[in-house]
Amino acid sequence: MYYCCGITEKGVMPHNEDALMIGKNVITDGAAEYKLNPPFMCAVSDGVSGELSGELASSMCLNLLSSVKYNKKTRLANKLNDIHNQLAKHGSENSETLNMQATLCGIAIDDDNKISIINIGDSRLYRFRGNHIKQISRDQSLVQLLYEEGSITHEEKKTHVHRNIIFPVLGNISSKPDIDIDVLEEGLRYGDVLLLCTDGLSDYVPPSDMEEILDMPKSLPKRLEMLVKKALENGGSDNISVIAVVYFDEGLM
Repeated sequence: MYYCCGITEKGVMPHNEDALMIGKNVITDGAAEYKLNPPFMCAVSDGVSGELSGELASSMCLNLLSSVKYNKKTRLANKLNDIHNQLAKHGSENSETLNMQATLCGIAIDDDNKISIINIGDSRLYRFRGNHIKQISRDQSLVQLLYEEGSITHEEKKTHVHRNIIFPVLGNISSKPDIDIDVLEEGLRYGDVLLLCTDGLSDYVPPSDMEEILDMPKSLPKRLEMLVKKALENGGSDNISVIAVVYFDEGLM
């Protein structure tokens, strides 16, 4: 069994263009926690800044994903292409939602406890293990491409003038997104925490602060609250969403 908890909030912004999904539950404001048996999925989505109706794009994306009857036979890439096409169709047919788009970062845990990683855009998946946090997903962004080709350093990624440019994501009416699906090698051990978040958290809370907070002897929801608070204290100017997932033995709870 898995314990999952999450928070999404608008932060200093006038409204929330983020959303999160835990199992079949889509949350657009506030906190939630669930105990789930596989198969199930968890994900965060961020309405792309600068496009119309980002709020609708992220919630629609996750509502469509939550309707997928997921198991080990599910062809995730096909389902995500369907979601992209539905978002693009809605965006192209309505002037007020023209070209609405959304990132997606999630995990899908199947009947055999195999964990698949879903990534489209620059929301992130981290794994916290043994007091160390590691980014598992790969940002689909211009600065990541520049970093990988050696044009900029890791530190320069944080302040680069084009750090907000990401590759096509779900709903883009001119280009199909690169749907990245991979298997999480080694799975999830006792004590591990999988952390899904939008860039409202990852842009403002460095890995060292994540490690310090996640290592604290506090409840998981409280630690997520502290991460959100840290993002705001560090000048966070975006919506913030984060989900934590841990594996546990129900007989020991």
